[in-house]
Amino acid sequence: MIKVSFFYPYRENARFDIDYYCTSHMPWVAGLLGSASKGWSADAGLAGGAPGSAPTYIAAGHLLFDSVDAFTAAVSPHVKAFAADIVNYYPEGGPPVVQIGDVRAVN
Repeated sequence: MIKVSFFYPYRENARFDIDYYCTSHMPWVAGLLGSASKGWSADAGLAGGAPGSAPTYIAAGHLLFDSVDAFTAAVSPHVKAFAADIVNYYPEGGPPVVQIGDVRAVN
């Protein structure tokens, strides 16, 4: 199984609408991806590693798939629509940092 993570960098004075992201964007994305998506999660950054520091990422979204090929096939037809929705939840921030990981353990 793979996890595709979308990390939204913290930017001073940038707004991230985590409620929209969790109740509209991610369910919409999952609906378009259909059965290829094995699940999703989202989290909001609270702080950095040092006491009182800002988070590295203001938020992150995660999608699970059986393989990179399954992810690519499911997402490719919708890339433009997904990117166009970013202004609705992260208008000043720009595109996310994307990482694809091989899930090795879940507890």
